[in-house]
Amino acid sequence: MSAEETNVTTGTENKSGHRAEAGEFPVEPVPPMPKASGLPKAIWMILLVAGIVIAYIVVSGLLSRYKAEHTLTQETEISAIPSVNVVYPAPSSLASELSLPGNTQAFTDTPIYSRTSGYLKNWFFDIGARVRKGQLMALIETPELDQQLQVSQANLKSAQANLDLAKVTSERYQNLLKTNSVSKQETDVAVSDAAAKQAAVDAAMANVRRLEQLQSFEKVYAPFDGIVTARNIDIGGLIQAGENTTPKELFHLAAIGKIRVFVSVPESYAPAIKNGGKAALTLDEYPGREFEGTITRNANAIDQTTRTLNVEVDIDNPKGELLPGAYVFVHFKVPMHVTSMTLPSNTLLFRSEGLQVGVVRDGRVQLVPVRIARDAGATVEIASGLSQNDAVILDPSDSLAAGQEVLIANHANEPAARAEKKAGAQ
Repeated sequence: MSAEETNVTTGTENKSGHRAEAGEFPVEPVPPMPKASGLPKAIWMILLVAGIVIAYIVVSGLLSRYKAEHTLTQETEISAIPSVNVVYPAPSSLASELSLPGNTQAFTDTPIYSRTSGYLKNWFFDIGARVRKGQLMALIETPELDQQLQVSQANLKSAQANLDLAKVTSERYQNLLKTNSVSKQETDVAVSDAAAKQAAVDAAMANVRRLEQLQSFEKVYAPFDGIVTARNIDIGGLIQAGENTTPKELFHLAAIGKIRVFVSVPESYAPAIKNGGKAALTLDEYPGREFEGTITRNANAIDQTTRTLNVEVDIDNPKGELLPGAYVFVHFKVPMHVTSMTLPSNTLLFRSEGLQVGVVRDGRVQLVPVRIARDAGATVEIASGLSQNDAVILDPSDSLAAGQEVLIANHANEPAARAEKKAGAQ
């Protein structure tokens, strides 16, 4: 056998040089994998970066919109809560002086009327004139009264004549009775007639005195020393007096040698007002000047409507500088309250429950009742109800309610201890 035949019978050799043994199937060589076709690696990197940028932009936009909506919601909720300005009570620094308004009054102030009817004949004093007690101020003509007096005097004379005759007759009858010349009955009649005539004379005399007294009222005299503040009638004016007529004031007379002032003192200061104490009076007409007065009397009772004590202060006015009806301020010296607090007057709430202030505690309003110890106008002294750390609302609205949520816009005159505590908490 040749070599080729031997090769055929014993095995074959594939193209790759691998010899197939006898009895084995020939193995075809595996062709090489073709190279994959697609985008280059650099393009893929660009697309990946672009995708990341787009995703970042989308996410950033969504986050920004969500944040804006959240901020808007918060701002809307905050704007719905009212903001208030607060002030903190300060220890009382008011002077130990109580200033209250009052009106001056003449010590004696009297309208002068006529006691008899007639016509004004003459007047002698006009407004502003100073008169002395007993001076003639006016003359009144009373023709009807004069005639009545003359008739009454004539009746008196007639009654007196009848009385004289009755007395003579009575005496005669009594003498004749002693000799039994007349009866006892006739004597008693004569005596009784004399007594009746005496009563008639007494009545006539009383009527004459009454009319003379009315006639004396034709002259109007000043009842005290003073100044004429009004004259309401002129010469020839009709004057009517009597029960069924409305009297007309002729003059108005005021005594201003001493002036009195009535002052309503708050109830909390009533114990400090003592009769005989001193008080100072000030007027805008006399800047920088004080008039000294004396507490003469007080009502010794608190007015239930105003809760004040009515006090009278008298001031000597020899020069007439103080005029009746003037608006004045009366200054009382009172003990100082060292434990009270002061607040601006525009923090007070006047409600049916009583005097209150709005206090901010834990972000909500609490209405606290207070009691005023002293009123100084722009500020008030609080006797009870508050502490120095209470945040009191300035200019509270009428609709302010307890429990209402508020925001504090400022912290005016905040106590140092409270500020340090707040700083430490932060």
